[in-house]
Amino acid sequence: MKLVIVESPAKARTIERYLGEDFSVAATLGHVMDLPKSKLGVDLEKNFEPQYEVMPDKGKTLRDLKKKLPKSEKNVFLALDPDREGEAIAAHVAEALKLKKPNRVVFHEVTKQAIQDAIDNPRQISEDMVDAQKARRVLDRLVGYKLSGLLWKKIWYGLSAGRVQSV
Repeated sequence: MKLVIVESPAKARTIERYLGEDFSVAATLGHVMDLPKSKLGVDLEKNFEPQYEVMPDKGKTLRDLKKKLPKSEKNVFLALDPDREGEAIAAHVAEALKLKKPNRVVFHEVTKQAIQDAIDNPRQISEDMVDAQKARRVLDRLVGYKLSGLLWKKIWYGLSAGRVQSV
């Protein structure tokens, strides 16, 4: 049995129909790891390294994925979205499931041919894309975490600001 991991349950059902009985398809429902809610979560002393943790509501999702893992890692395909967010989610899923070299597959349309071509031509997770998402997330946190506190004190509790709203 082979396992394909996607973000959306609707996409999972469609892909499972296209791939047939040798494949199981499961969804993450988006990100599985993020920076902690209650603290900065970025190590300013260690090159701004983010301190990701499993999101509280994703424990069951990850346990379910672990149960579905095939014996061989080469039969795991991370088919998350083809952008930097999808690449980061793929990296976080791999980390949470302790996968050393998972197959990363990318398709730009949900058709039988596109999905089969992606499965036939897997690649590794792009560290450059993961780093791009990590930089964006760290910047959001550094600007937003500090600025939101200031807004709470000066304007209104509960307002939030990030790198985009800060201007």
